[in-house]
Amino acid sequence: MTSSSSTQLPADNKVVIFVKRPGENNPPTVDCFDVIPIDSPTDSDITSEQCIVRTLFLSVDPAQRCRMNPSTGVDYLGPYEIGEPVDGMEGIGIVERVGSSSNLQVGDLVTGCIRLWTWTKYFVCDSSDLVKVNLPPSFSPSVILSCAGLSGITALLGIRKKALIDKSKPQTIVVSGAAGSCGSLAGQIARIEGCSKVIGICGSDEKCRVLKQDFGFDEAINYKTENVSQRLKDLAPEGVDIYWDNVGGSISDDVIESMNIGGRIVLCGQIAVYNTDLPYPPPLSDHIAQILKERNIERERYLVLTYKDEMDEAIAQLSEWLQKDIIKVKETIYDGLSSAPNAFVDMMTGKNIGKMLIRP
Repeated sequence: MTSSSSTQLPADNKVVIFVKRPGENNPPTVDCFDVIPIDSPTDSDITSEQCIVRTLFLSVDPAQRCRMNPSTGVDYLGPYEIGEPVDGMEGIGIVERVGSSSNLQVGDLVTGCIRLWTWTKYFVCDSSDLVKVNLPPSFSPSVILSCAGLSGITALLGIRKKALIDKSKPQTIVVSGAAGSCGSLAGQIARIEGCSKVIGICGSDEKCRVLKQDFGFDEAINYKTENVSQRLKDLAPEGVDIYWDNVGGSISDDVIESMNIGGRIVLCGQIAVYNTDLPYPPPLSDHIAQILKERNIERERYLVLTYKDEMDEAIAQLSEWLQKDIIKVKETIYDGLSSAPNAFVDMMTGKNIGKMLIRP
């Protein structure tokens, strides 16, 4: 029994299916996925404590790449199964139907609190697996994913817990993958928290422009056209104190060589090795490992789920900064669920600026 009208939901429902593993040492391709039509759920499909949700935006995240392998290498995310629907880290939706005992109402804006978000437009969900979101006026629901979701929480808590910024003296931070969702926020938050110089590394001149003009980075390096090691010598002759490592690989080696004694590396992601069978975090060369030892540089894996008790406070802080225009976000949005395979592949190759999202 539902407490809403029984009018039919639109029939144009689709779901993204995982159909092929790319192989641990290969990049993902669009043919790893299929998008198929399915029936929209109806009132008779939900119990009194369930609801039907219409997805407004889906989050596209690099962490999904490890789920395409037979084993993810981590204990908090399972692999995708061939022939099964794809689910992502986050989504935002609106409640279309509610059961008679649901704690939600039709029209509520919701996101997941303990569940992954299936890549489909309409789906049935236990109301207890969702949390109602209060959106500030004039903001798109997408900001829940691009700012106040996992990307923002990861950036804020990573800077506060692992970067250990010393406000009593000048501190230089370098952020790789800086034009992505997490990197762009990490750089801005590092500035708020006390870093005197913020340098971003990214993969195009347009991204460099956005980092400096829109996100307030002091400097930006295009790793595809510039020598990262030399540019760091020019831009940070004082050396690097903190490195927010989103990419791993040779870029990270160049940054580590420029780091000061007592530096900190925040290991947030290693997108450069996501398409390999290397362990995470990947092993370092003897040369780089020796630098860490000689300079007493901390390099620790960072997992935001460690701080789940502090997430609500982080969301409140991010929301305040966003509303006061202290931090800015950008979004790259692909329209239609059929575009989901391309959105994921393009995100993995750096086609996005800011958060990559799908609007089903």
